[in-house]
Amino acid sequence: MTSGNDFAPESLEPTLFSAIVTPHRSLGSLGFLILMVAVGGISFAAGIAFLMMGAWPVFGFFGLDVFLVYLAFRANYRAAAAYEEVTVTASELKVRKVTHRGRVSEWTLNPVWVKLDRVTHEEFGIEQLFLTSRGRRLPIASFLGPQEKESFAAALGAAIGEAKRGPTRTVLE
Repeated sequence: MTSGNDFAPESLEPTLFSAIVTPHRSLGSLGFLILMVAVGGISFAAGIAFLMMGAWPVFGFFGLDVFLVYLAFRANYRAAAAYEEVTVTASELKVRKVTHRGRVSEWTLNPVWVKLDRVTHEEFGIEQLFLTSRGRRLPIASFLGPQEKESFAAALGAAIGEAKRGPTRTVLE
């Protein structure tokens, strides 16, 4: 059997919904550079002032502060590599979560038996989204804000509803 003869039945089924959810980072690389230059400049100026007053050990602590701010931002940017993939077809709902370290967790659910649950705060909106099936809850879209979760839940709910209705056939004349 050659590779051209492979049969993949999932490729025949149309995708009803597909989304990749990633964490939002409001500070880009240029903003990060500007912030680090500003923090470093302020710390250097304050350190020089303390150095001139004779408190020379304080100068090193200002440098340590800049280094710790840098490490905190680098850890935050590394965590931004995580993402979630959600795909709905007529016969299955797939959720694939990838951590910032590259560890992958996958779930395949039957959309007929899946319910989309929401935890809503009356003032802030949707706080959490869950896919519930067979008494188990899978949290999804945790990276999104309340308004983004609302539109994500509407689109995913519509796709699950379409999958529950089953495939429709169009008769051509």
